[in-house]
Amino acid sequence: MSLKLEYLYIYIWSVNMLQRRLAFVIALFVLPALPAGAAMELLMFEQAGCIYCARWNEEVSPEYAKTSEGRLAPLRRLDLHGELPPELTIARSPAFTPTFVLVVDGVETGRIEGYPGEDFFWVLLDDLIGKAGGTVAK
Repeated sequence: MSLKLEYLYIYIWSVNMLQRRLAFVIALFVLPALPAGAAMELLMFEQAGCIYCARWNEEVSPEYAKTSEGRLAPLRRLDLHGELPPELTIARSPAFTPTFVLVVDGVETGRIEGYPGEDFFWVLLDDLIGKAGGTVAK
């Protein structure tokens, strides 16, 4: 009788372990797709003739929307000399381009002034997202 109980215990343990693993795998794929409580957005202030904007457009723009950063904080382009949409609140007007402003629910949480190159851009953006409470999957 004790041998049967031992087999039953092993069976139950393995089923529970399988269920836990399955739940973990499902969580990995489903939870990032669930809507978060706060909406993040990356504002890019740019202007015609900006060589660093052109460099960013060439190096980062084609892949941005496909990255975890781009999915977490979609890009919205704004003209440096245009009107700020009324739903946005930023700390101060950008002085030069490009200026990237991370907003959460329309309120600025941080910014990157200028474009230091692709490698530095991703590090700085990940830092901004982390400080705003987001998590970038790598």
